[in-house]
Amino acid sequence: MDSKQFEQLLEKYWNCETSLEEEKQLREYFRGEVSGNLKETADLFRYFETQQEQAVVGSDFDAVVKKKIKQQQPKGKSVSMIFNVARIAAGVLVVVTATYFVRQEVRKAYPPEIVDTYSDPKLALEETKKALMMISKGFNKAQKEAGKIKAFNDAEEKLHKQGKNEETI
Repeated sequence: MDSKQFEQLLEKYWNCETSLEEEKQLREYFRGEVSGNLKETADLFRYFETQQEQAVVGSDFDAVVKKKIKQQQPKGKSVSMIFNVARIAAGVLVVVTATYFVRQEVRKAYPPEIVDTYSDPKLALEETKKALMMISKGFNKAQKEAGKIKAFNDAEEKLHKQGKNEETI
């Protein structure tokens, strides 16, 4: 075959249209001396051939591959797993601690057994009246303050209405 035929055959090879016999012819052709424009392609075919020779698979192939995988296995996965477990443990610890403190506050607010503080009913009634009067005074004071706020809001509304009337004139 001349170089033109090999160039056409090579074009077929790059388009993945060659048969096994044609590929064998190409390999044999590129083993020998090649003209200037096909030297790079010859180097490529020679590289493929050397790699194929080195890639002989022995009977212990699986064991060798497994050994290399174990050697190259990244150590970061175990560390990241430890960090994930630590984050989960920290979250659980926060929930347990929060539950403990909430339960303590609930126990303080609602003791399990209510004990009378006054043994004399008249004294208890007087203390209750005092507490209610304190609450009443606080409520009356708050009501007066709310009346001031209402007066302020009414004045503000009047100013807004006057401003709108002046704009329309």
